[in-house]
Amino acid sequence: MKSKFKKMAGGLLLMIGLIVLALPTLLHKAGLHPEYHGEIAQVPAGKRALIIATNHSVLSAPGETSGDATGVMASEMTHPYYNFLDARMEVDIASIKGGEIPVDPQTLSRIVRTPEDDRFLADSIFLAKVKNSLTIVDVDVTQYDIIFIAGGWGAAYDLGYSTELGEKITEAYYADKQAVIGGVCHGVLGLIKAKDRDGNLLIAGRRMTGVTDKQIKELGIIDITPQHPEAELRKAGVIFESQTAFRDLFATHVVVDDEERFVTGQNQNSGHETAQKMMAIVAKNSML
Repeated sequence: MKSKFKKMAGGLLLMIGLIVLALPTLLHKAGLHPEYHGEIAQVPAGKRALIIATNHSVLSAPGETSGDATGVMASEMTHPYYNFLDARMEVDIASIKGGEIPVDPQTLSRIVRTPEDDRFLADSIFLAKVKNSLTIVDVDVTQYDIIFIAGGWGAAYDLGYSTELGEKITEAYYADKQAVIGGVCHGVLGLIKAKDRDGNLLIAGRRMTGVTDKQIKELGIIDITPQHPEAELRKAGVIFESQTAFRDLFATHVVVDDEERFVTGQNQNSGHETAQKMMAIVAKNSML
């Protein structure tokens, strides 16, 4: 009897182990971090991109200061970075306060880590940029062709509240370079304070996307994080678009606004496509 029980227990443990080993592949096949098979943009030499991310590192509930570690979602920073870098663009990294950008440790776990995340962890130059990011108020945004705002749960605490970031987005929009501006997931919160020359919200009336309220509810943070991209974009007058799945963690959607100045991606699955569409617009504008 004991021998039979041991065999059953051993078989069960083996099955659990195989499932754990296969989980990254299963999640990928379900739609998490899909491979990009679209057109690869050919960007002229000398173009520059700026990636902006959060400084907030604690997933704290309202009224609290402690909680789980959070920050930028790794792939929402690494995917655009390497798309831009591999297209021969010069890429800088900035944040609201400057200095270290916290990377959510959950997003570097074996289950969800991507090849770009592995490349990041072995890239001393990129690691140094994240450790010593530029302070957004000190950045001359008029010198960039692309401004991409990364998401992650930490972004819910600082990007949408930063007047300085809003002013920088406005400045970039009206600059002679005609920068293509955007981001993915919670990163789009960095757009909500930008204003046009009449003092109206710059993104009002534009087609955009960001992480859905549905996904935030499914992840269990709807009552924890202070700002939610779908709700804030709608409040700002955006024409909100998204795709859904049995869990929105496995959905993806990218929107280019009618003016082709803003490119936004729904969530962590949208980084490659968002970056490529931004570069495609830069390439097209360079030929005009």
